[in-house]
Amino acid sequence: MRIAVAGTPDFARVALAALHAAGHDVLLVLTQPDRPAGRGMKPHPSPVKQWALAHSLPVLQPRSLRLDGKYPDEAATARAALQATTPDVLVVAAYGLILPRWTLDLPRLGCLNIHASLLPRWRGAAPIQRAIEAGDAQTGVTIMQMDEGLDTGDMALREAIVIGARETAASLHDRLAELGARLIVQALEQAAHGPLIVTPQPTEGVSYARKIDKTEARIDWSRPALEIERRIRAFDPFPGAATALSGEAIKVWDAQLDTTPRPPDTRPGQILCADETGVAVACGQGEPDGVLYLTELQRAGGKRLPAREFLRGFALAAGQTLDGTI
Repeated sequence: MRIAVAGTPDFARVALAALHAAGHDVLLVLTQPDRPAGRGMKPHPSPVKQWALAHSLPVLQPRSLRLDGKYPDEAATARAALQATTPDVLVVAAYGLILPRWTLDLPRLGCLNIHASLLPRWRGAAPIQRAIEAGDAQTGVTIMQMDEGLDTGDMALREAIVIGARETAASLHDRLAELGARLIVQALEQAAHGPLIVTPQPTEGVSYARKIDKTEARIDWSRPALEIERRIRAFDPFPGAATALSGEAIKVWDAQLDTTPRPPDTRPGQILCADETGVAVACGQGEPDGVLYLTELQRAGGKRLPAREFLRGFALAAGQTLDGTI
């Protein structure tokens, strides 16, 4: 099938590679402009762009697809390129730009989106992180026929997976990327041999996964331990959960719920003990007992370290209080 692909991060790269390997004719790749990254903050190409160029696929990087927007010339160039290639379908995965009506109407089979949730739950920008943060037992991927709404289109394929008890956003991302790649190949195979059957999304169970903001990194120790533990996993690798001691930032990458009761005379953020097994911190009252063991930490400019190694270079002691200000 003749296809175009619009995507930016690694999630989309996995799908692009699968579509290419399945023998589809990738006529054009749309991805976000290069972004500053690294210590030198030099422009860095997206994972999709890197893969596309390595496989000699044409790439366009418009800053907008709106013909009446801020960059109409770039949008017009993208439209002309899509019109010239006449793709049967535009596959979209974590592209990061709004697709206007002309984009949805141009391909013969419209636009198919690979969305990393079981729609209508977690429409929006951060479905993987929000599913972990909320304590969902499962999530999945939905292949959706795109319309002008926010992830509101009819569903073509939908498959669930279990969220592991120790799942991070990084590990869940990788599993969902592979699932999404498999499902989009399956969807195009169905479309090549007959009409792609779609069903409307349920009207009940709608929720929105707002974009992750760096300000959410701060750990609020007054919250229940279970809630904090989920956020730590949801924000790995970005933006990372963080706290501070005496003004020095500490990132927390792994933590475990403690079954010992929280002492009644402690305050949220207070360190109860710090040894090779971890750093026990009092949290707000809540199940299981308001205590969290921090087992992997990182100081500013340092590496992620197990608690026993971290404590060799950063002294933490019972009675000290971790601060939410970072």
